Amino acid sequence: MATVTLGGDTVHTSGSLPTTGSKTPEFKLTTTDLASKSLSDFKGQNLVLNIFPSVDTGTCATSIREFNKAASTLNNTKVLCISRDLPFAMARFCGAEGLDNVESLSDFKDGNFGKSYGLEFTDGAFESLLSRCVIVVDTEGKVIYTEQVQEIADEPNYEAALNALKS
Repeated sequence: MATVTLGGDTVHTSGSLPTTGSKTPEFKLTTTDLASKSLSDFKGQNLVLNIFPSVDTGTCATSIREFNKAASTLNNTKVLCISRDLPFAMARFCGAEGLDNVESLSDFKDGNFGKSYGLEFTDGAFESLLSRCVIVVDTEGKVIYTEQVQEIADEPNYEAALNALKS
């Protein structure tokens, strides 16, 4: 279990993020057009998993915009924006913002992504939503970088995540 803060108040997650060097856990998430996507659909590509509580909060929206900008310059890399938002909300947000370099995926059906990755909130105002995290995965499916943002309202370290792809 990890401990982070929301507005300075301590909250807990269901576990710990996958460790650097470990195999990325399989997932099955829902796209904005209600199709299913799994980790194997991205085989052979680098992945940046931009994970957050909801597109309808300022910091989450900023992280999507920032990674969308960066994604246009990355070779053989997909940025996956993952939350428990309904796919309709994610499609609305990305459409209104003109964001087309990221792929939005939802864990709304069963919450298994948040549980298997150890980042579902178990208490506090955001209970059952996903903690703000970044996980970078190489083309072999191994975790090469993780960050769980200590204060939920803070942005992730974009530069460190993207630099992990250059190593």
